[in-house]
Amino acid sequence: MSLDNRPVYTGGCQCGAVRFRIEGALGDASVCHCRMCQKASGNFYLPLVSVRGAKLDWTRGEPKRFRSSNAALRGFCVDCGTPLTFEASDGIALAIAAFDDPEDIAPTMQWGTEAKLPYVDHIHELPGEDTMADISSSSYLADLVSYQHPDHDTEQWPPEERS
Repeated sequence: MSLDNRPVYTGGCQCGAVRFRIEGALGDASVCHCRMCQKASGNFYLPLVSVRGAKLDWTRGEPKRFRSSNAALRGFCVDCGTPLTFEASDGIALAIAAFDDPEDIAPTMQWGTEAKLPYVDHIHELPGEDTMADISSSSYLADLVSYQHPDHDTEQWPPEERS
């Protein structure tokens, strides 16, 4: 919380070149299945949350924008490609997974269901394993070191020892 008891959220891209801070309540959270969101995220759908009415600051870098249509811009990190924003005349929405604590932002609506991929509703039925469960067949996992930015703000990134 901020000094005036407004909620504060932080997040950023995979490499840490772009970081953001939001002060104030988030708006509607949703997933969009439209083909444009599928392509923009390289995924089955794009989970977004509106930051309309909250104060958004880019605290490190800023997204590069691509005009995906006559109605919207899509912001992403130019260094690592992480999708970050959907920007239209009615405000900005941020990719939920780009937040440091995405588990706190649950979607409540689906959009663009005409383009929903037919298997999306059954993904939860697939068998699941922890990442490290595959260590016997993927030995590189034993020595895996993540170079992703951590899920919190840092004074400097990347660390000096990796620069």
